[in-house]
Amino acid sequence: MTLSLYVDTDRWRGHQRALLAEFPGLVPVAKGNGYGLGNRRLAGEAELLGTGLLAVGTAVEAAEVLAGGYPGEVLVLTPYRVGEPAVELPDPGRVVRTVGSLEALRALAGGRVVVECMTGMRRHGIARTDLAHCAEAGAERVEGFALHLPLDRPDGSDPVAEVSDWVAAIGAAGLPTGAVFLSHLGAAGVAELAGRHPGTAFRSRIGTRLWLGDVAALEARATVLDVTALGKGERYGYRQRRAPAAGHLLVVSGGTAHGIGMETPKYVQGLLPRAKGIARAGLAAFNRTLSPYQWNGRQLWFAEPPHMQVSILFLPGTSKPPAVGDELAVTVRHTTTHFDVVADRQA
Repeated sequence: MTLSLYVDTDRWRGHQRALLAEFPGLVPVAKGNGYGLGNRRLAGEAELLGTGLLAVGTAVEAAEVLAGGYPGEVLVLTPYRVGEPAVELPDPGRVVRTVGSLEALRALAGGRVVVECMTGMRRHGIARTDLAHCAEAGAERVEGFALHLPLDRPDGSDPVAEVSDWVAAIGAAGLPTGAVFLSHLGAAGVAELAGRHPGTAFRSRIGTRLWLGDVAALEARATVLDVTALGKGERYGYRQRRAPAAGHLLVVSGGTAHGIGMETPKYVQGLLPRAKGIARAGLAAFNRTLSPYQWNGRQLWFAEPPHMQVSILFLPGTSKPPAVGDELAVTVRHTTTHFDVVADRQA
């Protein structure tokens, strides 16, 4: 009874090495559910890449990867909040905290820090006007500055110019510009910045593209747990709905506890994606929802909403159903899916 993720290990690691060559100084990111693979697994992969630094989302995740044996340094991406509960770290000297305010910089006296700058994201970070006050707040402990950039720029603004302006402002404030950590800037942009600021090491923090950039290297599959023939009009399930046609009910691994059937808000652009969204909503209003499971190249419908650990699917018609123990292909969002098993497949 497993929802499994199979990894073509050689291909997957080949993609990682190619990206490392494209982004010198790359900092791997392992956070949340570890992009479906688990943070400890990703910490081990980061060790193989030899980057020496791993970025995680929270201090709790830092404790997790350190306890798991990761030998390098760990950068916590979420800015420290003054008064937050302390987390016991196995080796605090290897942990670098992010700060997004002068108050946080003062509060972490004696600790290793990276200062987050307020970019066009408008999420968190210090303002340029605060740079002049960083020295009095403890800038001698700053190991670098960080810039988290927007993904889209409908106003046509230049991300390279935004970063370059920040580097100039940091230097003008008498602060060290030796290391700048970046998120969401392409290799060409990073190379251009390196040319403009030869004394600065630009280190790209990359997670999704590093671990999930080669989709074909990862295959999610679900085990078939039960198969039941169903006649047209027969009732089934919690709500005792009637079958719209003859076919089979398939009980498969994967439910809400795994993240199956759980949706996150999407940013939609263009008429066609909006039309598709309206069509899906219309079908859902009549209890018709496509599942992420496929059998013989055919996407199957949910027979009813997913249960906690299993889903029930409807396979219409007289075609031969899968047998108990077979596996169905399933398309998932890795960052919201918790697999029972992650298994390596090597050539």
